Amino acid sequence: MDRKPFNNGGTGTAFLWNFVQGGMDMATLEKINAFLKAVNAAAWGPPLLFLLLGTGIFLTIQFRALPIRRLFFALRTAFGREARYSGEKTEAGVSPFASLMTELAAEIGTGNIVGVASAMALGGPGALGWMILAAVVGLALKFSESFLSVQYRMQRKDGTYCGGPMVTLTRAFPGERLAKMLAVFFAGSAVLVSLGMGNMTQANSIALAMQDTFGVAREKSALVLTILLLLVVTGGLRSIAKAAEVLVPGMALFYLGGAGMVIGLHAGELPRTLLAIVRDAFSFRAASGGAVGAGISLLPPALRYGISRGVFSNEAGLGAGGISAAAAQTDDPVRQGYISMTGVFVDTMVICLVTGLAVGVTGAAEGILEAEKADGAAMVIQAFESVFGPAGGYVVAVGILLFAFATMAGWAYQGEQAFLWLVKKDSFGMVYRVFFCFAASAGCVCVAEIVWNFAELANACMAVPNLICVLRLWK
Repeated sequence: MDRKPFNNGGTGTAFLWNFVQGGMDMATLEKINAFLKAVNAAAWGPPLLFLLLGTGIFLTIQFRALPIRRLFFALRTAFGREARYSGEKTEAGVSPFASLMTELAAEIGTGNIVGVASAMALGGPGALGWMILAAVVGLALKFSESFLSVQYRMQRKDGTYCGGPMVTLTRAFPGERLAKMLAVFFAGSAVLVSLGMGNMTQANSIALAMQDTFGVAREKSALVLTILLLLVVTGGLRSIAKAAEVLVPGMALFYLGGAGMVIGLHAGELPRTLLAIVRDAFSFRAASGGAVGAGISLLPPALRYGISRGVFSNEAGLGAGGISAAAAQTDDPVRQGYISMTGVFVDTMVICLVTGLAVGVTGAAEGILEAEKADGAAMVIQAFESVFGPAGGYVVAVGILLFAFATMAGWAYQGEQAFLWLVKKDSFGMVYRVFFCFAASAGCVCVAEIVWNFAELANACMAVPNLICVLRLWK
């Protein structure tokens, strides 16, 4: 994930900035951010990374690599004609394909562009290899999360489904106090991630792309983005799913076409890039030449940045994807588990891999002198400009716009479901949707690094109860 420094968006957005920061001065915000950054580094240290990777490896072994062996079957199932049919036209849910597109919408974001490039700049080319490895074992994780979410989901009075780790924990272990606490902890973290990394940070990426590439003021971006979100999000799951079914395939093909041309025209550098990915995977030298951070220095930088950025991208192990999977109108949780796990393949093994290879063959991630100054967006733009010239920046900017908006739409649904489960009031759904949309306008003008750190910490808080749930129910 690429972070931006503190900013106030200029004098034209001073009022909104002062409102969001709650009257605190910059010194106070810097102190809060430094604290969150330290806690975040500890949270995403070796214990959690090994827990994520270890759980994925454990499940892969227990399943006898079935998710890997049946990946092509899963892809045929997910993108076949049958997956687009949801049975009778009821309000109970959406088609399995629509639920997958909603899940992918939340997963495919700016991390697929700027996150991959910055991971390679900070951890070296080997970071891309660890991202792919984490995705391979992440197939079993995503299959398990989605299977359990469909198996233990509940149906509301209006016929709609509600599922996810918070529902699984309370229904699989009824009356258990620990399960209830873990469920509340997960749902609260999911709401925070929805509003933070799933909303405000994505809105900030859109506003910056529009300002830097097209010269559009952030206030105008905030207004247009809020209106578009209101049109899509307030319609609920069916509206979001319809938008995702069009937006996700279109934006993926658009971006992959451009990145594929970059790789193709630099094909002579592909063997060198692949060799560097393998060679640097276990190197303890940070690509930037600097320290890799307190609490994680025992890990090769490539492993640390590769796994953490990979998890941020495909969300395998975080459990949020199960919320969207539970909305599928299906009676077969195994089949839906296969369909959902294809999201990991598309997100990381295709889009992230293509981004990483494009950056690698053009050398865009080389020469970063300071880790804190690694600008993922600039590196991808440099890679595209090597083929398309100045137009390369526009291609990347449009990719960021589409990816970020899709993430916001997907997370609007996932955050709403977690929120409704917490408050136990289904009528509050529209309140959350409207609040989500207007939070995006604030994100356009004043999102700072503190939001990234807070959201990443919330991601860690989601992962722990979800992994405990999966491990307890793996049989």
